[in-house]
Amino acid sequence: MDWSGVATVVGLLGACLVALILVLIARREASAQREQAAKDVAEIKGAARELLASAERREQRARERDEAAAAAHSQAQAAEERAREHERSAQTAERAAERALAAAERDSAAQVERAAQQARTTLDAAHAQARAELESATGLTADEARAALTRRITEQAQNEASSYVRRAEAQARRTAEARARRIVATAVHRTAVATSAQAGLTVVPVPSDEMKGRIIGKEGRNIRSFEALTGVNVLVDEQPDAVVLSCFDAERREVAQVTLEALVADGRIQPQRIEEAYAEALAGADDRAVAAGHVAAERAGVEGLHPVLVRTLGRLRLRTSYGQNVLEHLVESALLAGSVAAELGADEQLARRAALLHDVGKALTNEIPGTHAAVGAELARRHGEDDVVVNAIAAHHDEVPLETVEAVVVQIADAISASRPGARRQELDQYLERMDRLESLVAKHRGVRRALAMAAGREVRVVVEPSEVDDGSLPDLARAIARHIEADLTYPGEITVTVVREIRASATAG
Repeated sequence: MDWSGVATVVGLLGACLVALILVLIARREASAQREQAAKDVAEIKGAARELLASAERREQRARERDEAAAAAHSQAQAAEERAREHERSAQTAERAAERALAAAERDSAAQVERAAQQARTTLDAAHAQARAELESATGLTADEARAALTRRITEQAQNEASSYVRRAEAQARRTAEARARRIVATAVHRTAVATSAQAGLTVVPVPSDEMKGRIIGKEGRNIRSFEALTGVNVLVDEQPDAVVLSCFDAERREVAQVTLEALVADGRIQPQRIEEAYAEALAGADDRAVAAGHVAAERAGVEGLHPVLVRTLGRLRLRTSYGQNVLEHLVESALLAGSVAAELGADEQLARRAALLHDVGKALTNEIPGTHAAVGAELARRHGEDDVVVNAIAAHHDEVPLETVEAVVVQIADAISASRPGARRQELDQYLERMDRLESLVAKHRGVRRALAMAAGREVRVVVEPSEVDDGSLPDLARAIARHIEADLTYPGEITVTVVREIRASATAG
């Protein structure tokens, strides 16, 4: 038997059987899908019939609503027509009433006019009869009586007006004085600061007595070098843990203070280091002025000042007027001006600004000719200050007319600050003037490089140029200066003249 052929036949029969089975399965699934499709179609037809019935019902209700609306519209038209008819009837009645009222008003006006004419005629006759009887009784005509009455009333009114004006002026004066006292008292109370009189001493703290020994130096070398360089007396035994600098010149005293503080912080104190610190202190003067100007403006509540004005203000930290520090006086005046302006309803910021700047010209009077008020006003004008501020500066000593309330407020604040008890001492200015005269007198001698008044004017240290004055001439120069002081200067006690001639040589090994 050919088994390979049998296997082939069996394979074909199996494939046919599988195909037949797949065909039967496909027919069954197709039949099931047709049945499901029929069901879906039946459901869709039912839903469509329901939608159609619902649409018919809605259309029926819409027809009913349209019919009801048409009926309501017909009724509204009928009602509107009846309303128009009623309105036409009302207008006809109103026009008739207006015609009747106008006729009645015309009749009433005619009657009133006739009655008024009769009353005027009767009143004129009565007036004429009364005037005739009055003229007959008084012997005066109506014009004469009117003129006499007018004169009497005028005189009485003038007397009463004069009396009223006098009472009003007295009351206004009392009220103004009371208010002025209250405003000034309030401003002073709000600005209750210490008096700003400046002393001639500066205290510099030191960490220990050992530091005082360094300041003195070996055989007093350091302290002598410091005093000769700065022109300031150094008192090391006046206070514990402190060194006192004494000098009538505030600028010298400040430079000496900065120099000494730098030396104490560094710890190295010797003549060469003293000279370096002194040079640095001199170079930093402009920075200290700017810092002082900013601090003063901040304390006074003034913003936006030009940098030149700030630096010029700072220069006044070393200036005094009758013993009162000028920068402290300006800050105090600004605070007072702000309080007074607030009480008066004036511009507080402008008043503060003008009061802070009113004496700024004092920093330039040695450089620019003119009064400090005029110089300060021109400086403020050049650097963009308001015209109100410029006028207040120029007018605070009545050199020009006062144009604003703020200018008057600046005058008031300036007077209050200057008149505080203890704020100013005329004796200090006289002392400073005497020291300046002493130094100027000594500086006139030939060969003098620097003259320093020391010890409250009881000693003068004279530094000479070595190239012009030799050692043998020193005694003669000292005696000549002493004789000059005796002849030209009035002073209490004695003045010691010390002449210093110093030669230094230095070289660098490379």
